[in-house]
Amino acid sequence: MPSRDPSADRNVPTVIWSWALFDWANSAFNTLVVTFVYGTYFTKAMAPDEVTGTAWWSRAVALSAVLVALASPVLGAAADRGGTRKYMLAWTTAVTIAATALLAFLAPDGARGALVALTVFVVANTAFELSNVFYNAFLPSITSEDRIGRVSGYGWALGYVGGMVCMGVALVGFVQPDVPWFGMTKEAGWNVRATNLLVAVWFALFSLPMFLLVPDETRVTRRVSIRESFAELAETFRNARRYKDVFNFLLARVIFNDGLVTIFAFGGIYAAGTFGMDLSEVILFGVVLNVSSGLGALGFGFVDDRFGGKTTILVSLVGLTATTLLAVVAPTRAWFWTAGILAGLFVGPNQSASRSLMGRFVPNRHQAEFFGLLAFLGKATAFVGPLVLGALTTAFNSQRAGMASVVVFFVIGGLLLLRVNESRGIASAQAHPGGGVSN
Repeated sequence: MPSRDPSADRNVPTVIWSWALFDWANSAFNTLVVTFVYGTYFTKAMAPDEVTGTAWWSRAVALSAVLVALASPVLGAAADRGGTRKYMLAWTTAVTIAATALLAFLAPDGARGALVALTVFVVANTAFELSNVFYNAFLPSITSEDRIGRVSGYGWALGYVGGMVCMGVALVGFVQPDVPWFGMTKEAGWNVRATNLLVAVWFALFSLPMFLLVPDETRVTRRVSIRESFAELAETFRNARRYKDVFNFLLARVIFNDGLVTIFAFGGIYAAGTFGMDLSEVILFGVVLNVSSGLGALGFGFVDDRFGGKTTILVSLVGLTATTLLAVVAPTRAWFWTAGILAGLFVGPNQSASRSLMGRFVPNRHQAEFFGLLAFLGKATAFVGPLVLGALTTAFNSQRAGMASVVVFFVIGGLLLLRVNESRGIASAQAHPGGGVSN
């Protein structure tokens, strides 16, 4: 049964914070599984060596990106036509949780075990990224245009804090103690692998307010065939091209998002491999990085509403370029810590402002479809960054060489973003709320 139109619920605190709490819930996966804990554990314990593990992990992240690129716009269009955004969000969330829990039970078993673990990770990571398509599509429905920047910032800030708190629990209860909680053994890294169960429970528990308290739009639900979805995807591309600033923004984001994807996938691996950090140090580094990222997302949310999403993203890209260069040439752990903390201040605003800018540009009644297109273009080439990093790491037998490639993505993406006219993009969306897409 379709729910009521959420336009009456814009800027309602209960709705906004229930929506934002989903960021708190799902960031545990990105923080612990993708970036700091399981990715690091895989390269050290599951793979034959760290260089090989880095290359294998890069291919798994790349494959996930390809699958998300293929599925996200089609599923987004189907969700908009069929009125099933929350239904699709529930399914992708459930698959992420189940696959994440399964990772805990996959012990090191040579190349075969590593392959099985990577396969399950690809399933989890693909479902996680798809869930964000439907989650982000709710943003224009729950808040007004003049507050969208700070509301997006609330979500990202809560996400970073949630990831930090969950990682702190993992550190104190699972990784550091001589006897981990619940009497868990450390044999075969069970205490580390069990952090995946923590993530699964965390995600399931804190996502409930989103499903219980955030209304979905009222739609005339109907079946949407795969063939029809692909036809609507082509129509979405044609309409996006008619929105010049949407198209220019999506093109710029394709590039600089590659840099972000690469940092997320290899931040912990780089800290462990280049600077010799053990898992406890990597987790502590991740906690501090999440604090700075949360503060950046929260503070720049108000900058976003005052000066616009484009300006906020450009500032963040300048900061990310400088801090990545510092991380590449850092001679000591202290310099690397400095680079990481400063980078965190710009990572949060970059993601938050990208979401809010798209929310300003998106036509009414096609939120999931256009956010699906955003995910498609964000993932269509997102495998390039991880593959380039993996290739350069292997070619030079140096993680520093691989990490240096990230700078190029930030610079080119920033230059392309200069072509975006934010005021014109907003006016175009408001003038054509239906997006020109057939209903």
